[in-house]
Amino acid sequence: HTKHKDIPTHTHTHTKISTHTHTHTHTHTHTHTHTYTHIYTHTHTPSVVFPLSHARTMGFLSWCVRTAVCVVFLCVCIASVRVTSLDNGLARTPPMGWNSWNHFGCHPSEKIVKQVADLFVSTGMRDAGYEYVNLDDCVFVGRNSSGFLVPDPETFPSGIASLADYVHSKGLKFGIYSCAGTETCQGRPGLYGFEDKDAEYFASVGVDFLKVDWCHTTGMNPKDRYTTIRDALLRVNR
Repeated sequence: HTKHKDIPTHTHTHTKISTHTHTHTHTHTHTHTHTYTHIYTHTHTPSVVFPLSHARTMGFLSWCVRTAVCVVFLCVCIASVRVTSLDNGLARTPPMGWNSWNHFGCHPSEKIVKQVADLFVSTGMRDAGYEYVNLDDCVFVGRNSSGFLVPDPETFPSGIASLADYVHSKGLKFGIYSCAGTETCQGRPGLYGFEDKDAEYFASVGVDFLKVDWCHTTGMNPKDRYTTIRDALLRVNR
């Protein structure tokens, strides 16, 4: 490793004088003698050349500096993003579990949910942190005269409250699905206009997790809709 102060930076100047004499004789019997003097000046300044090892070191240091600047910039950007959430103790870590839509689509059933809950326990998934057993769309077929949701009597003959109790008995949590619009993505009853009614229903049957989709929402503002739904859920205090 060579420091800058060890590199010579002085200038060498070399001067060379060359003298040539030429004699010319003319027929008029007189002779002329001419003397030419040539002065050559050469100036040499040594180039500043880093040894190969030093060049590599400087390159590495330059990369380190650039990387450090990028990391600092990224940290500043992340720190400048403000994230707000409810301080209610929920979702401190990402919720992990199962959702019926991924495999069964619009054909969930009481039987399937119970089998999944049993498997969560027997396979060790529950003990590994997978705690949510969640139903997706196609659970409800309408509303009763009081405006409460009605589950499909063929696929959920025991009712949602009974199913939630079964899931809870396995040391797991029970989730269900709805939509912010007038209908769900599969055309079932949506939350729009029934926020408080559905929040009351979900709390009464023991729902721990609610997925709210975004279908049939033409002209609606997402922030306003989800704020309204959130507030309705807070009012039931579950």
